[in-house]
Parts: sequence; C-alpha cells; structure tokens
Amino acid sequence: MYPVSEAFLQAVQENTREYRWTGRITTVKGRVYEFGPEDIVKGSGYIIRSCCGSSEIELGSVYASEMKVTLFLDVDRYSLEGASTELFYSLKLPDGSWETIPMGIFEISEANRRIRTLELTGYDYMLRFEKKAAVDTTGGYPYDLLSYACGKCRVELGHTQEEIEAMPNGKVLLGIYPDGYLETYRDLIGFTAQVLGRVCQIGRDGRLYLVSYGSEPVVTLGAVHRYSSSYSDFVTRYTAVYSTNEADGTAEYYCLDPDDGLTMSLGINPLLQYGLQETRETMVRNILDALSAVRYVPFDSETIGNAALDPGDVVRFEGGQADGGSVSCITSITCRINGKQTLKGVGKNPLLSSAKSRTDKNIAGLMNQVEKGKFVICTYENSQEFTVSEDGARVIGMVIAAVEDAGVLFMGNVCCRVDATEGENPVVSFRYRINDTWVEDYVPRQRAWEGENIFSLLCPLGSFSAGTAGHVEVYMSVAGGTATVPVKYCKAAVTGCGITAGEEWDGRIVAEDAVGVFALEPSRMELVAFSGDVSVSTEWKNSYEFGDSVKRMKLQGNMELAGLKDEAGVS
Repeated sequence: MYPVSEAFLQAVQENTREYRWTGRITTVKGRVYEFGPEDIVKGSGYIIRSCCGSSEIELGSVYASEMKVTLFLDVDRYSLEGASTELFYSLKLPDGSWETIPMGIFEISEANRRIRTLELTGYDYMLRFEKKAAVDTTGGYPYDLLSYACGKCRVELGHTQEEIEAMPNGKVLLGIYPDGYLETYRDLIGFTAQVLGRVCQIGRDGRLYLVSYGSEPVVTLGAVHRYSSSYSDFVTRYTAVYSTNEADGTAEYYCLDPDDGLTMSLGINPLLQYGLQETRETMVRNILDALSAVRYVPFDSETIGNAALDPGDVVRFEGGQADGGSVSCITSITCRINGKQTLKGVGKNPLLSSAKSRTDKNIAGLMNQVEKGKFVICTYENSQEFTVSEDGARVIGMVIAAVEDAGVLFMGNVCCRVDATEGENPVVSFRYRINDTWVEDYVPRQRAWEGENIFSLLCPLGSFSAGTAGHVEVYMSVAGGTATVPVKYCKAAVTGCGITAGEEWDGRIVAEDAVGVFALEPSRMELVAFSGDVSVSTEWKNSYEFGDSVKRMKLQGNMELAGLKDEAGVS
C-alpha cells in the first residue's frame, strides 16, 4: 500500500468525498503537457495492475500495468512517440487541505487522434525488461543480478543491497549457464524474484520492487464501501512446492507437515538447477517458508475505491456475506478514473489438491522427460524372479504420462518355465488393469506345455489426454501348474507420441486378501478357525515380509470380544 496519512485513510472511507485526477505528458524532447479533471473524458480512463494470473497465486510474476485515458487535448500524436504519462490522485482531507499521491508512470505505446480528443494507451516500465538478454553464462548474488538487469534496461532498482539480502535466499550465490531458458531480462528478474519468494512490481515511482505476500491487513472494507462482492468458501494455502531438476527430468518435491494444502510448481528455474542437492533443497524450502504465509480467501469486489491500494496488499472484509475472521490478498486492481474500483483475489481450493496423491504430484517429473510430437518407446523388464500359480501375480507395472493427446500401444513377451501339475493341462491367462479398472472384455488365454514357453502380449491402451497419467498393470495366472519367470525374462514396451513412462516405485502399496465363506450363527455368533498371512515382495535388492495371525474369536450374546491376538513382524 502506498504510504498515506491517517487523515487520507479516514477521508477515503467516508460516504462522501471530494477528489480529482490530474496528470502530465512528457515527450522525449522534454516538452510537458499538463491536464486536469476538465480535460479527461468522463468514463474513458482506467489503470489495471496485477501480480498474478487469472486463477492462482504465483511467484516470480512480472506483469506490466496498463493505463488508458482519453483527453480533450490538442497535441500532435506524432510528437508522443516514446513519451510518458504520469497520473495523480488528490483527495480533500477533513481540514480542507489536499493530499496527492502518484498513480504511476506509463510509457505511451499508442496515441489515436480523433476530432476533439486524444486517446492514449500506455504501460509501465516492466516492458523495458522485454529485451533479449545479452548473456548466456553469469553468476552473482540476487542483488547483483537484479542490479545488472536494471542497468541494462534503464530501470532503477527500488531496494538496497541490505534489503535484498534480508529476503529468503538473499545471500545465496546464483549461477546461469548456457541453455538455461533465459531469453530476456524479464526472465532474469522473474527467476530471481522466484528464488527470493517474491513477485516483481513496478512502483508508482517507476522503480522495480520485489513484493512479498503478507498476512496482516492494511485496511478493512465494510459493507458500506462495496457495491457488490463475492467470496469463496475456502482458504487458499500452500504446503508444498516442487522444482523440476532439468538434469534428470524429475520433480524435486518438498512439503510441510502436514501436507494438506496446495502444491506450487516452480517449473524449470535455471537458478535452481546447479550446485549440491543439499543447497537446492535449502533454497526451495526457503521459498516454501515464504509461500506458507499465503492463507487467503479468494474474492471479487466492486468498491468505492482507495487509490492507495496496490497488488499484493492484504485486506479484510466485514459486513454482509464477508467473513470478518479471514483475510484476502489483492492480486488485481482495476481503478477507473472518476469511477469505481474493482478488486480481485485469486486462489485455488486446497481440498481439490489434497485429493491428489503424492504419486500424482510426482508424475509431473515424468512429463518433463519428453517433447511434444516425438515418437517414444518406453520399456520395462522384471528385476526379480517370480513364480506364478493359479492365484495369479502382477508381472508388469508401469506409470504412463502424456504431454499431448496420444494413442498408446502396449506390447510384451513373457518367457518362463512351466511345471504342470500331474494329470493337468496348464493354461496361462493374462488380465490387464488400467488406473485400477480391470479390462473385462479382453482376457487372453493360451495352453502351455511342460518346459520353456514364450507368451506374446499386445493390447491397445486407448487414448491418453494431454497432461494426464495412468497406471498400467498386467496380471498372469496359471491353471494346472506353475510358471517361473527368471530375472529380465519379462519384457514390455509402450509406444506413442508425446508420452513417457516409469517403472520405479511410485509410493503405492497394493495389498490383496482372499477370505473364504464362513457362517455366523445368530444364537452363538461364533467365528471359528479364521487365520491368514500377508506377504509383500518388492523388486529391489532388499525384501520385506509381513505376517499377521488371528486367534479364535468368540462373540458372546453380550457381543464381548473374548480373545484377540495380532502379531506383525518386519525384517
């Protein structure tokens, strides 16, 4: 919030107030054109400023502010090439004096001359950073990188070195290397701001500032100050972030405890790519600590206006349907000259995010491993010998992610030794399961012979939508015998354009148990002779076994549990 006096804050919330808009145009040759309220066409002017997109909170954003105004001014439009416009808001205080605050400096990008009016469109100095970065490799502390970019783009940095160093990761040495996704100086300041847990803003004085998300409200807006408003019934909050490691194409995931909120993707930040794993983890966790201050209720509100408010300000709404115990963050402001002010705060529902598992969050790492339009073959082979009987076993499990709409084909071979039960003819069956749903209309079976056998697998998996992922599993069973599959003798592949796959453990544990039929007598309610064992094997060097046993239980007429013993061991 722009610093103003207490008298200003009091006057701006009154039901009636007296104010005026003024401004001046300065050409590249130094000529100045002043204009007042009588020169502004009614309803023609506005200023739009934002620090986030239209749907969720962001870090490292670099949005430019826009200004548009129509003036009764006789100025040659050709003389306005490269010119700048400054706007001012003045409010009459209770003692009769006037307090004036700047509303920003905007470089004119378009000037349209009409019969009696001049229509101007301009943007703040953020567009100056939209300049190709003349550097492929460099390094320095955050203050050095920001000062370097500001110097190259003729924008003054609004922070001292001490202020930058006090920010999260402000004293960390950063480096940029070739092929680091750095095209413009706007990218450079954005990536640096993200490392510092901030967003970029051009202040009203034309300087570059890095703004943090706060928690304390700067003003309280009551029902009398609002024309209309709507509020979400949830609080946007973040408890995790992940940063893509370009070297191996994985998403490094870090979270708070408990991890029950939203997850923010930092994408591929070139400043977070190099150095020790411990250093990267410390930096990302510092960003997460700064992000954890976000606990905002998303909203939309049309208000009487407060020209001192800026994007990133935290406000409290009271009265009407507002929840006075919560706060909101302004992520976008539309300030109409001589009109109403529209405030907006974006955010997603953490309940929708918490429905996603850790596996879903890690899938993003897979998607970074492949380019769109590229035909890919992803392979699988078993790393441990296993034996299959009539009960069946999962022989193949793969995670597939698609970066574009793609048709996926599954192929495979299982080479095994079949040992038939005396007097039986072995029959081998295969079942497919996609995203925990069995494929019921395709269960291929084949008669097997005693000794070595080869079974070919082929199954079109259908279409995967862009940005989605799925689990593909193949189960094998043998009726009338057993089959032994040696290490690396079960091979499979999925093919398609714009896909990738992984066979590493993704955090899921699948447990299955079969219980025989038993009867409960109403008069006695006795559960007789029930026992079972659970075993778990993995495809790693280490293996783990779990056991469970249940003694005889009697449920008497008063439903008393007479005896229960449960044992479990892990080795």
